[in-house]
Amino acid sequence: MDEILGQVLRSAVWERLDMLTELANRADAPSLLSVARSELPRLTEGWRAMLSAHEPDEKGNCPVCSSRWRQQKAPCPVWRAAYEHLVAGGLAPQQPPRHALRRATAGAR
Repeated sequence: MDEILGQVLRSAVWERLDMLTELANRADAPSLLSVARSELPRLTEGWRAMLSAHEPDEKGNCPVCSSRWRQQKAPCPVWRAAYEHLVAGGLAPQQPPRHALRRATAGAR
């Protein structure tokens, strides 16, 4: 049951991101402004919540990415991705999102 719920949640998130990308690429200016005003606060809060969970502990390790056997020093991959997407922007190497690769390979079958 958890696997099914996880897949439903992942699909819903990917669909929402796809919809927002489509709006950003195709919406007229008034629609885009309306979407930006409603969605940007939600997206920034989502990033903040995720990054808060990945704040390094007193030893400088990410508590979410670390395991009992392997400690992940900060900055963890989540913080690096945040920096690449939110700060570096166009300067960061661009790779297609993993879900786009999955969709492309799934369509080729």
